[in-house]
Amino acid sequence: MTPTVLVVGELQAGHLAGATREAIGVARGIPGATVVGFVAGSDARAVAPEFGKLGVARVLATAGPSFDSGYPAAAARAASAAATACGAGLVLVGGTTFGRDLAGRLAIAWNAAAATGVTELVVGEGGFRVTRPIFGGRATEVRRLEGGRAVVALRPHAYPAPTESPVAAAVENLPPVELGPLGSVQRTSVESAAAGSGPSLTDAAIVVSGGRGLRGPENFHLIEELATALGAAVGASRAVTDAGWRSTSFQVGQTGKTVSPQLYFAIGISGAIQHLVGMVSSRVIVAINSDASAPIFKVADYGIVGDLFQIVPALTAEVRRVRGLA
Repeated sequence: MTPTVLVVGELQAGHLAGATREAIGVARGIPGATVVGFVAGSDARAVAPEFGKLGVARVLATAGPSFDSGYPAAAARAASAAATACGAGLVLVGGTTFGRDLAGRLAIAWNAAAATGVTELVVGEGGFRVTRPIFGGRATEVRRLEGGRAVVALRPHAYPAPTESPVAAAVENLPPVELGPLGSVQRTSVESAAAGSGPSLTDAAIVVSGGRGLRGPENFHLIEELATALGAAVGASRAVTDAGWRSTSFQVGQTGKTVSPQLYFAIGISGAIQHLVGMVSSRVIVAINSDASAPIFKVADYGIVGDLFQIVPALTAEVRRVRGLA
C-alpha cells in the first residue's frame, strides 16, 4: 500500500509553520508514497513554492481571503476537495491547535478515520497503524485506522524537520470551494497575549518553567535568565499563573498549553497531574526541587534535589560560559 499523501500547510507569519515542515518529513519517509502539498488563503500561490524547498514537487493551492482567519471549518472543506482531487489516501497535518481541530472536521467532510497526537505512523496493507500517548502520557496506545482513508495530526516535535531537498514545485490552482455560511466567518482583530521575549512556548525546542517553589514573582527572573542563556521559552505552572505572577499565556498544563520540547526544565514545580499532562511527552525532562518526594521526579530523566536559589544561578552562569555569553 503506497498511498498519495496530502500534507496540509499551516501558515505562521506568512510562511509554512514548523509543524507543517515536520509533517512533510514524515510524508517523505513513507516508502513509495507520492507526496502532495496543499495550502489555502490569499497568499496561497506565494507560499506554495516553500513545499518545493522541502522536496515536494506538486502543490495544490486554493486562493481566497475566507481562509485567512484560520477558521478550521472552512479549511477542512478546502482540504477535503484537495484530497479528492489528488486521490490521496492519507492526509497529514501538524498537531497544533489549528491542526487538531482541522483533523476532526476534515475526517467528517472526507469520510475518513482520524487520529491526533500521533508519535509513530506505519503504512501497511491493512491500513494505517498509529502510536500515540494517552492519559496524559501515562500510557501509549496503538490503533489501526481502516477504510482506506485517514487523517493524522502529528504530535509537535515528535519528528525532526526534513532536510531541504529543493525541487521545482508545480503549483496547481484548485477551483473555488463553495463554503456557504462558513465563508462569512471573518477574523476582525487579533490581540497578542503577553509572552516572553524568547521563542514561542508551543514551538520551542527548550522550555524552562517555574513553579511555586520560587516563592514570589520577584524571583521569577531566575527562570527568565536561564531561558535567555539557553535560547529557550519561558513557562509556568498553574500555581504561578493563578497567583498572578505571570499571565495565563505562560501556563503549561491541562488547562494551559501542551508542550513537547527536546528539553524541559521544571524548576520549583512539584509535579501535579495537571502540569504533567502538559509536558510529560518532552524528550528530556530535568527537575530541580528541594523536596525529594515531589511527583515531578517520577517523570524526570534527570533530577536535582536542592535549593533552586543556589542551583539555578550556578547553572545559568555555566550555560553562559559554555556558550560564550558570559
